[in-house]
Amino acid sequence: MLSRVADSLYWMSRYLERAENAARLIDVHLNLRLDQSPKLSGSRWVRLAASLQTPLPSTGDHNDDFKMVDWLTFDFSNTNSIVSCIGAARENARHVREQISSEMWEHLNQLHLSVKQADSEVIWLSQPHQFLQSVKDGAYFFQGITDSTMNHGEGWHFIQIGRYIERARLIACLLDIHFTTFHQKPDYVIGSDDYLEWVGLLQGCAAFESYRKVYTADVTPIRVAEFLLLNTELPHSVCFAIDRLQDALNGYAEATETRKVGRVYRTLGRLRAALDFDQIDEIIAGGLHNYLLDLQEQCAQIHEALYKMCIDYPIETALTA
Repeated sequence: MLSRVADSLYWMSRYLERAENAARLIDVHLNLRLDQSPKLSGSRWVRLAASLQTPLPSTGDHNDDFKMVDWLTFDFSNTNSIVSCIGAARENARHVREQISSEMWEHLNQLHLSVKQADSEVIWLSQPHQFLQSVKDGAYFFQGITDSTMNHGEGWHFIQIGRYIERARLIACLLDIHFTTFHQKPDYVIGSDDYLEWVGLLQGCAAFESYRKVYTADVTPIRVAEFLLLNTELPHSVCFAIDRLQDALNGYAEATETRKVGRVYRTLGRLRAALDFDQIDEIIAGGLHNYLLDLQEQCAQIHEALYKMCIDYPIETALTA
């Protein structure tokens, strides 16, 4: 597989995961605002933008729900808005049109056209939740179509690598922003004013129902952190994402007969081993903020090492391979 093909498949997957994550978090935020004081709206939009690693709009009006939704969803000048991410995913897919299935291309192209042609004011006044759900459904359908119609070779594995490295990074960032805001004291107990925020965190990771099956309805910060960090069965936990990332990288190595050596394998192996053996009490005692920052840094290192190994390698490496 050519490096340019790997690069496009990788970023197609990462951008689509980013768009789905943004749609889910914005949808949860809009639901929560119905049960909370309007005075909290501005600070919650600021936290949401930080969780999405998106700069705030230059207007500075963070209390205006419509303007913030428009900025995070429909504004093409915001490179992390939903329409921008889906547009970038579609553009990367266009570059490798011959490497993906017709069903994948048709679905992603249709999703791109639907969000590009959407009228933000009409959607805001009618059904914003329906629109955001259509974005989430579009990403879910694309994943299913990819798994059902594309050969599970090196290209498919690279799509999985992009999806799960992006998911692990986004969850770690979301947890860091949330716990920095609401869990600053060791003796912190969730009060009635903050309860919805913690439920919203679980909903933002599509994890509320799964959490209740494991811990019932007793929502505590330590249990939430343990569930979203270390649970091996939750699709939107860091541990699950890293497990699938390693599976995809191993699958790529087997498909290309590449030896499982090098910085990317060492870094990912250390991260997975840590998640397998770390205990939440030890993580909290050692400082959750630093732990989550280190997670994000290791994701960045894996990305960099992956690029050097598979995409941006010296020409001499290719000639001697």
